[in-house]
Amino acid sequence: MRKYGVQLYSVRDEFRKDMWGTLRKVKAMGYDAVEFFWEFTHTAQEVKAALKDTGLECCGWHTPWHYLQPGNLMGTITYNKIIGNNELTVPGLSNEMTNSKAAWLDTADQFNKIADKLASYGMKLSYHNHVEEFKDMEGDLPIRHFMDNACRDIGLQLDNGNAFSAGAGTDVYDPITRYPGRVRTIHHKPYSVKDGFATMIGEDDIDWVRFFALCDKHQCVDWHIVEYEDEKYSQLEGIKACLDALKGLNV
Repeated sequence: MRKYGVQLYSVRDEFRKDMWGTLRKVKAMGYDAVEFFWEFTHTAQEVKAALKDTGLECCGWHTPWHYLQPGNLMGTITYNKIIGNNELTVPGLSNEMTNSKAAWLDTADQFNKIADKLASYGMKLSYHNHVEEFKDMEGDLPIRHFMDNACRDIGLQLDNGNAFSAGAGTDVYDPITRYPGRVRTIHHKPYSVKDGFATMIGEDDIDWVRFFALCDKHQCVDWHIVEYEDEKYSQLEGIKACLDALKGLNV
């Protein structure tokens, strides 16, 4: 059975006003887990208590790069251990780390070193793609420059909507078969050529039957995570509609 989480950035305004209340609403919608984002704005003890209160799991944290640097890494590990999270996902990198093939190769090397340290504490490291990783760079895609040179323990959090938005000919399905076992979490984000992100799962241009079939064959996905940011729906309405649509796909 698939387990569903939501990236809390999707309801960031609600979350910033009322973490506990937002988590209760998310649980009531039928979500199993939440993925946190960016800076630590609450103590680890507060987050742990809120998760216990709502019965939600933590399915990851979108972790800023500087949180993984030597002076901050142990604090990041300790915080995530307290809240019960073992998946640290980097949601973006500086231009200097991504502006050439050589930069991506160096970035992969840096990820390898951090992943090795995290492994000692039972934690894993992943990278979350945006659109740029699926646009040609020096004869290949940046996502391949990175993932082909990152160690097998490093995961790819595949954001299918972001990848699809790279344009005609984008193969959002390729990473699923190219990196078996490394797509531990997925961001489900609807996208259509006509309406961009202002659409909904099942009404967009992603072949969801094919997508899930390939995932079932080549991956062992821990969490299917909704991220919806368009203003077509309010933040809470958007994540509720996405979850209902995913469960209604019957795939």
